[in-house]
Amino acid sequence: MVSRTVLVTGAHGFIGRHVCRAFNTHGYSVTGIGHGDWTVEEQRYYGVSKWHCADVTLDSLVAYGGIPDVLIHCAGSGSVAFSMEKPFDDHLRNVTCTAAVLEYIRTAAPNAALVYPSSAAVYGNARRLPIHESDPTRPSSPYGFHKLIAEQLCRSYAINYGLSIAIVRCFSIYGEGLRKQLLWDACRKLNRKEYEFFGSGGEIRDWLHVTDISSLLFLASKHASSACPIVNGGSGEGIPVREILKEVIRTYGSALALHFSGQSRAGDPPGFQANIGLALEWGWTPTITWRQGVHQYVRWFLAAQ
Repeated sequence: MVSRTVLVTGAHGFIGRHVCRAFNTHGYSVTGIGHGDWTVEEQRYYGVSKWHCADVTLDSLVAYGGIPDVLIHCAGSGSVAFSMEKPFDDHLRNVTCTAAVLEYIRTAAPNAALVYPSSAAVYGNARRLPIHESDPTRPSSPYGFHKLIAEQLCRSYAINYGLSIAIVRCFSIYGEGLRKQLLWDACRKLNRKEYEFFGSGGEIRDWLHVTDISSLLFLASKHASSACPIVNGGSGEGIPVREILKEVIRTYGSALALHFSGQSRAGDPPGFQANIGLALEWGWTPTITWRQGVHQYVRWFLAAQ
């Protein structure tokens, strides 16, 4: 029996590698394309059968992608701060790159199911929490605008060419091995005995462990269609940043007292919390609570020192 195949762009990245592992666990043969160097052990651990270190362009996809059954497009920029500093480069990574993927599917693999991991950043300053997929999209950063444009490209190709596509709007994805964003910054600050953080501490975020978003992206491939369904990828629970950091400090074993600067980062909305009713209807449910995930992350950080 010939195994089904999945092509993962950005497979070496944080979400990409966990997506590779999820599909491999379900019996798929996994091909990855993007940037980064795997060790033999890493590649085997994440279930990547073939790896191509290359820019994700139409030419490279045609050269290395074959005709997959599924394509998960994890390549692209994932930083609001980067998009504020270099909006043109962010557009290239999130919009131009996605256009290349769509054209590759249209011309070389029209029967493949495409899943696009978008972002809660498309919602911007939400009028209410939790956020439903049908709520208005009002991005407040170049990153959010670019992810929304990429979504619209996906919908265009689904409508005009009948491609099977699904979009998952990822909220705050985290997990062991992620060397950026709040938990990484917090652990590094505690290591230096620093205690000041941006914002007020009251900002609301919806934290979802990377293994849970990977399982949702896998499930989304089964729901991809020319209707281009959109589903929120969050836990459904909104947690103040202050509470997350208190849990980090407790797990770390530090006695430092938190202090917040009161200054917000440009492009960061005050609140994100997902309505996950649609994902639950699909039969998916988160398996790792935010406290479990924070404990796992801090233990990983301490062991890595």
